[in-house]
Amino acid sequence: MPLTQPGDEYHSELPPHTIVNLAAALPASAPVAARRGPVGLSRPADAPSHPTTHTIEISTPAVPRAERSSAAVTGAVRALSAPAAETATQQTRRDRLRPETSSSPESAAMLTSDRLLAVNRRTKPPPRGAWNTFVFAATLHLVNLGDSARVRAQKELDDRIRKEFDGGTRFVPILTRKGGVGKTTVTALLGMALADAREDRIIAIDANPDRGTLSERVTKQTRSTVRDVVTKAASIGGFTDFSALVSRDATRLDILASDTDPLLSEAFDEDDYNVVADLAARYYSIMLTDCGTGIVHSVMRATLQRADSIVIVSGGSVDEARLASETLTWLEANGYGDLVQNAIVALNTATQGTNLVKLEEIESHFRSRVREIVRIPWDPQLAAGSVISFDDLKPITRLAARTLAAMVVEGLPADRGV
Repeated sequence: MPLTQPGDEYHSELPPHTIVNLAAALPASAPVAARRGPVGLSRPADAPSHPTTHTIEISTPAVPRAERSSAAVTGAVRALSAPAAETATQQTRRDRLRPETSSSPESAAMLTSDRLLAVNRRTKPPPRGAWNTFVFAATLHLVNLGDSARVRAQKELDDRIRKEFDGGTRFVPILTRKGGVGKTTVTALLGMALADAREDRIIAIDANPDRGTLSERVTKQTRSTVRDVVTKAASIGGFTDFSALVSRDATRLDILASDTDPLLSEAFDEDDYNVVADLAARYYSIMLTDCGTGIVHSVMRATLQRADSIVIVSGGSVDEARLASETLTWLEANGYGDLVQNAIVALNTATQGTNLVKLEEIESHFRSRVREIVRIPWDPQLAAGSVISFDDLKPITRLAARTLAAMVVEGLPADRGV
């Protein structure tokens, strides 16, 4: 549309409501004069009624021709760029509202029930816990109080134990300088608690060069030992071959026994341990090592070099606690200070002398040196020194074992290089 010339006037007959809209849309500086219809004309009474018309006169100031051309170009550019700007604004807003998407496609494991199902009376799972279950049944499934506080605590502990790992096997030695404090029992309890809660494979290896008894804590399914693994290492081509050399309990914990021949037990050295550990690392996510009391033995050196975290077992007597603390001191003096800071002390309260000492003082001492302390209570099944049935343990014993497992897992790196 050509720009107006100085003194141009526009005459338009518009309905009254349009006058207000048009006047509001005009620039504040534009002089506008409104005149109501033809003046002095009368209308007969019987004449048909017509809408009253108004005349608007807009006087535009004089604008030089060059400026008029520039204004026309600027107006055209604005008219063309307005839709693009609006589109960009809308695109930006859509981007803000759109959920974040990953450049890589999602796996089928991402389609979980928690993500896809709306929580309502039909999809919410039945509650667990005596009272909550009773209310759910008594109200014909109309009132679902959810799980009890005890069940929620159990699930939370399971979630802590089920922490996922990437980048190879995690190695956890269980050790102390004092024999007879329950180190083998703690190894079995820890392994069972891990295997019972996790979906991946857990193995406990008896690396005691002095004839360990870890394999006696489960029902034996094979007479093979670490010596057989070393001997057959070249012929082990898969997990089926390896699993034939271990015993598995009801929790799916695999246990590899130590040498039973006292004439051969000392032959199990650092190189042999590395062969066993390399093979186990192919098939297991976590490998527990039941170490002997010989802390300067070559097997101990190989064990500590691979360790991601350690568990120190202490009894409840004065000398047992002192020797456990000296184990920490030896580790710090030999360059394993980082393992000490991340260590967990399992305080076995079933040993002799426990009732004569202040366990709180022992815990206070170790709390100044390690990350966590867990008490292992007395249990008649553990005191027998025979096969352990994890489900038949006292609830407080299972809770202690699961708590120890959760603390160990929390101290392991979630992602690292192989």
